[in-house]
Amino acid sequence: MSENPLLRVEDLALYFKTRVGQVQAVDHVHFELKKNRAVVILGESGCGKTSMAKAILRLLPRNVGQYSGKIELDGQDVMQLDDEAFRTQIRWVKISMVPQAAMNALNPVLRAGDQVAEPAMVHLNMSKEEALARAKVMFQHVGVPVDFLARYPFELSGGMRQRVAIAMALITNPQLIVLDEPTSALDLLTQANIMNVLKTIKWETGTSYILITHDIATSSELADEVAVMYAGQIVEVNEAESFFSQPLHPYSQKLMASVPRLYGDKEPDFIPGRPPSLLNPPAGCRFADRCPLRFEQCDREPPTFIVDGHPVKCWLYEKEASAAFPPAANGSGDAS
Repeated sequence: MSENPLLRVEDLALYFKTRVGQVQAVDHVHFELKKNRAVVILGESGCGKTSMAKAILRLLPRNVGQYSGKIELDGQDVMQLDDEAFRTQIRWVKISMVPQAAMNALNPVLRAGDQVAEPAMVHLNMSKEEALARAKVMFQHVGVPVDFLARYPFELSGGMRQRVAIAMALITNPQLIVLDEPTSALDLLTQANIMNVLKTIKWETGTSYILITHDIATSSELADEVAVMYAGQIVEVNEAESFFSQPLHPYSQKLMASVPRLYGDKEPDFIPGRPPSLLNPPAGCRFADRCPLRFEQCDREPPTFIVDGHPVKCWLYEKEASAAFPPAANGSGDAS
């Protein structure tokens, strides 16, 4: 009997209203995450990765045009909760987040220890003394000296601020942490240290991760599964080992070909063109205009197949597909 997933996302859509129309930032995506696993969301800037994270955490701006779908966390459909119930029961209790540019997200006029302790005081009803004691444990957990509790963020290095942000996400002992570009703007050695901290936490606490990044080399350190996002849709989901050795979708293949190699004479490839506008995306495959393997069917209908148990949105796999995705709730026939 297979294990029930910790997180199941079905037909999730998040559109933003603008003066010129609706931006389909997240367009009916599907994926699952099992307990004590890490899924890496790969893709170019602007493909909807951060918007999907905010949709899962319900961190929504005022200009939302459509927010729909199903998000199950440990069997509970959290989309059925009102905003107050979601805030008190889910966000930062069961799911926390390390935001993009986290090392600049800390309040410069509050001590690091107070900022890490705050989620425990708000969500776990701890006293300040109890919360600071727990923050001390979290600092030790992520490799920050405990005397840094009394320091201000500007007194810390970029790597230390990143670790403080991770400690803040950990303090309520959530089941799932969403990491949005956690190693961006850090040097290579600090990136490696941060990834080692995350791997240790995953092994010791059983925490699951959603890691959002465009850094393929860094993501390979943590990934159990890889989901590739393009133009608001997830175009492939695969086990990390299979993905990094043999990606299925042409976009995934191009991404892997763009990574510089230490050995070999082959130069990194590039992806010509640019992603389509999410105001009016194409009716067929969204990668068609940039795909070297494009043919007539790609322009007519969106592909939705499962190949050897792995979702992949590409007409090249029509004959190999064992099943199709369920149609999207909007009746367009599109799912990710």
